[in-house]
Amino acid sequence: MNRNNKSFTTNTYGKVEYTYEQERQFAESLSYDDVLLKPQYSEILSRSDIDIGSDLGLNHRLGLPLIAAPMDTISEADMALSMDRSGGMAVLHRYNTPEEQARVASTVIKLHGATVAAAIGVSDDFLVRATALYEAGVRTFCLDVAHGHHILVRRAIASLRLTYGNKIHIMAGNVATLEGLNDLSDWGADSVRVGIGGGSICSTRIQTGHGIPTFQSVLDCAKTDRDVKIIADGGIKNSGDIVKVLAAGADFVMAGSILAGTDECPGELIKTHDGEFKTYRGMASKDAQMDWRGRTSSLEGVSAVVPYRGPVANVLQDLERGIRSGFSYSGASCLVELQAKSKFIRQTGAGQLESTTHISGR
Repeated sequence: MNRNNKSFTTNTYGKVEYTYEQERQFAESLSYDDVLLKPQYSEILSRSDIDIGSDLGLNHRLGLPLIAAPMDTISEADMALSMDRSGGMAVLHRYNTPEEQARVASTVIKLHGATVAAAIGVSDDFLVRATALYEAGVRTFCLDVAHGHHILVRRAIASLRLTYGNKIHIMAGNVATLEGLNDLSDWGADSVRVGIGGGSICSTRIQTGHGIPTFQSVLDCAKTDRDVKIIADGGIKNSGDIVKVLAAGADFVMAGSILAGTDECPGELIKTHDGEFKTYRGMASKDAQMDWRGRTSSLEGVSAVVPYRGPVANVLQDLERGIRSGFSYSGASCLVELQAKSKFIRQTGAGQLESTTHISGR
């Protein structure tokens, strides 16, 4: 899938979107398990020669195209440091005071010299929070809202641009459509989180009836003619899903559940007769909202415990190996080549079953 190969072009953007939506209405939408990448001829002699990195902007390149999600059971100082050391990046969550978040950011940046992003909202104290974070050294801001194709996001981007100009990178979202991605880009976003309702602890589609499979959203958004980075967010279960969505047009992948349960995740280790666990919860869950602000609004997430998994570095190394192998199977030495060469096939339900490990064991 080549992001530069447009399936349609017209002079009027509104006309393009209308035609596209009419064609897409009631059409099937593909999720990760619906597709596979077709293996191709490769001249890659060593997977270590493959460049799986991607440019974020502001002269910053991630050697591992993975971003830890801004969740209070995922991204604080320890996760940010480990992600940076592994070539990725974390987005510090915003479920604390601006002073507390800025203090964490300062620890990561001033004391350790790591690169980190930070989440802010789009109302109330978001500019106060942004100011504290900017003074702490943060230059990548994530407008962290569930429904990013919204007037409050537009106003927040405008306020940030008025205050900081092009000194900062604005990561906005979440959106599920090409129209949403294009609008956020036109409003001033540098990167956009694509995916609504696809997370393992997200119940948006159940509660609201809205959403599009994240893989399909990325396929749709990859048709953009805007200069904007696409961050696939939600539904990633393994390194194979990461390779698929990068091939579909994403520049980066945002991860939560595949990093959960590791040492670097905030929260105490829970020991039971069934084993060791850590808490993992959606930020729209009842538990997270009560801990954050003492009240709940729309509940679009759940809280759960996941098995303890040890150091996150081990998880990231496994993911990196899988991603490099995935590039190799398409004969791609870098992300641009992967997106240019990739060929997807649709698999049946029987094919999905065959694609999993299915031997009976003891």
